[in-house]
Amino acid sequence: MGAVSRSSRLFLMAAMLAGAATGALAAQEQDASGGDVMATVYGTIPPASEMTKGPKIEGIISARTEGRMHVTTADGNTTTIALIPETRVKAGGGFLGLGSSKLAADSLLNGLPVTVDTLQWSGGLAAGQVALKSKDLRTANMIRTGTDQRFAEQTAATEALRGRVGDIDQYNVKATTSVNFDTGKAVLSEQAKAELCAVANQANGTDNALLLVVGYTDSTGSQEFNQTLSEKRASRVVNHLQQACGWKPYRMLTPTGMAEADPAADNTTPEGKAQNRRVAVNILVSKAVDGM
Repeated sequence: MGAVSRSSRLFLMAAMLAGAATGALAAQEQDASGGDVMATVYGTIPPASEMTKGPKIEGIISARTEGRMHVTTADGNTTTIALIPETRVKAGGGFLGLGSSKLAADSLLNGLPVTVDTLQWSGGLAAGQVALKSKDLRTANMIRTGTDQRFAEQTAATEALRGRVGDIDQYNVKATTSVNFDTGKAVLSEQAKAELCAVANQANGTDNALLLVVGYTDSTGSQEFNQTLSEKRASRVVNHLQQACGWKPYRMLTPTGMAEADPAADNTTPEGKAQNRRVAVNILVSKAVDGM
């Protein structure tokens, strides 16, 4: 057992999924992702006809709470935007009236990329129109409803939404198990198959767990060959975890091949090379939900 090396700087797909809700507005607060909320929503919101045009805001819904959403832009700033009966949600080619359609309200899931045409008044910003992509909405709904726990409504998810990229440091590594391979091969031994299902069982007992699979080789062979081999080994492990061990695809982060990088042992000895011909299966939990 061990931790993933920070030097590899593996980049993971992540998207935070949260339930939708509507209701009263609240004062300025810190965004769920930890960033500063750049706008405050307070007071009684006037009708849309009495507001003026506000700025267009493009980013990702980073939190969804009572009657408002937080949108985080590419520069890391977060703006609180009120949701009002006149808010229109545009998915693909159609509009969904927020006040009259439950589907429209439920479509504003945490993690979705959106473009918001805002309205402004003395108390802050309100959403006039929220545009999102239908394929992003389908993916978000699939992930959100595809697990009994719903990942505690806020967790990292696999290859989700729009390739939102996060660093390995956003996750806590709960455990790492490695299975080994013969030289130049990507065939799982019976022992390795049993160990992988044991890992899946262990992860099932960990709240909000995801699996990250990383393949490696020893120093034998060319860099190009080893890169392909490490990816093939990782793919074999992923397939076995999903097909034989019952691990759900939406709880699997993108597998990675690292060739001969980050050796676990000395590549100058046969014993060391044997340890380096491995696939590491890491049990991860997003820091945002760890301990919930």
